[in-house]
Amino acid sequence: MPMDPKHRSRLITDGRDRAGARAMFKAIGFTGEDLTKPLIGVANTWIETMPCNFHLRRLAAKVKEGIRAAGGTPMEFNTIAISDGETMGTEGMRASLVSREVIADSIELVCRGQLFDAVVCVVGCDKTIPAAAMAMARLDLPGLVLYGGTIAPGNFRGKDVTIQDVFEAVGANAAGKISDADLLEIENVACPGAGACGGQYTANTMSTVMEMIGLSPMGFNSVPAMDPQKDDIAFRCGEVVMGLLKRGVKVRDILTRHAFENAIASVAATGGSTNAVLHLLAIAREAEVALEIDDFQKVSERTPLLCDLKPSGRFVAADMHRAGGIRLLAHRLLHGKKLHESAMTVSGKTIGEEAATAVETPDQEVVAPFDKPLKATGGLVVLHGNLAPEGCVAKISGHERLSHRGPARVFESEEDAMSAVTGKRIKSGDVMVIRNEGPRGGPGMREMLSVTGALVGEGLGGSVALLTDGRFSGATHGLMMGHVSPEAALGGPIAAVHEGDTIRVDIHQRLLEIEISDAEIHRRMAQWKAPKPRYASGVFAKYGALVTSASQGAITRPK
Repeated sequence: MPMDPKHRSRLITDGRDRAGARAMFKAIGFTGEDLTKPLIGVANTWIETMPCNFHLRRLAAKVKEGIRAAGGTPMEFNTIAISDGETMGTEGMRASLVSREVIADSIELVCRGQLFDAVVCVVGCDKTIPAAAMAMARLDLPGLVLYGGTIAPGNFRGKDVTIQDVFEAVGANAAGKISDADLLEIENVACPGAGACGGQYTANTMSTVMEMIGLSPMGFNSVPAMDPQKDDIAFRCGEVVMGLLKRGVKVRDILTRHAFENAIASVAATGGSTNAVLHLLAIAREAEVALEIDDFQKVSERTPLLCDLKPSGRFVAADMHRAGGIRLLAHRLLHGKKLHESAMTVSGKTIGEEAATAVETPDQEVVAPFDKPLKATGGLVVLHGNLAPEGCVAKISGHERLSHRGPARVFESEEDAMSAVTGKRIKSGDVMVIRNEGPRGGPGMREMLSVTGALVGEGLGGSVALLTDGRFSGATHGLMMGHVSPEAALGGPIAAVHEGDTIRVDIHQRLLEIEISDAEIHRRMAQWKAPKPRYASGVFAKYGALVTSASQGAITRPK
């Protein structure tokens, strides 16, 4: 049903009593005519600390041109971002997941305060994408997400490389397998310019999710960051958001249960990051859509793995775009009857209609035929057991072993675990347990790419299992279980593990267990004392006090 295009902004621009507000707008260049038009917020996550978001000023300027051309008045505002790749393995990484809430809060706050009629969110690095969707779900305005795009791959001696290769080279260097000069050369070539990390890591996974859930126009996000076509796409976003406003289509009209299942299917089919589980649960809760962690298992079981993408595959996100993009993936799922084709998208077309127009590049090898998948089921696996009563998440691409049994090597922080790996104290068959890194215990649920990358570099990726109440980067691969819930800081059974306990992982049975009795777990936990929070004040203390379990998306809620 059509809505008043100035359904909110009239309250700030119209009438005698708003003369003061109009005067202040005019002070910075807005005209009286500008203020008669719908006011469209342009939330820009530009920041000068990382390649992922470094180019977003340019794109936001093009979005604003598109809004003006379509009859709106854009007003740009900025929020923050934290680089996962740069902070990985440091205290700074605790800020990453916390930033998702701060970004969502700030977008929501400015849009509510300034009474915007619609919003376009221009995003890049990992947390900015789900944060934008969370804020839009809360606001329920007409709006869309534009992803800044993937970085181009680097080239190391004729081979495409990404940031994943740098982290694995650190482990290889520590093991004496490559020289210091080799490590420096990989470091120098891995990231050749602006754009988000190049494999199907968290940023490109969530970019895929935004197209498949319907919040980004199909085909827009997968265009690489520095591709000349990206400017035109940004301009067209201005037209799309004005179309949404004129038709009265709001975010929650798009974020249906079927849309979430389409998004989960895209993660499963592309071998995407386990972080998508955390973020989709969070977005669903903000949109008031019923979604549970076990739903990911159900969708993954019925969705084949189709895309041969890094970290476990051969290709990078730019290759996916050249092969036919996310539209080609949607086309595969549509013809395999694994897509809810009637789900609506911001373009005004259903996802089925969008998928039907896919153009496949001849002889491409990135997206397998539906009847010849890389693996019969998707890459996401949810495990339960006496170590994870609320569940945990693994990513199984088809290359990993599907069971493991071995002695626990227990670490109370990521730093202690990293020291053990680089110090050659981890042996084949071990099960590394990294705890007190969950949403509350961290606080902030750090990613473990430094540790997992070092394990692979040391040659232990195929013989060591790792479980944590923290998270993994989308670049992580191997038998790694994250988001173990409840976390140690909440008294989860992971807190009861002792050095040397036998832990068993069985992917077929979706089982993660410690081989001791329930009575022994209860006995140990009766002696357990909650750790003292690492931060007594400030943003980390507030987050730790308000954050929910990873099994609930690690969103913040008033107690």
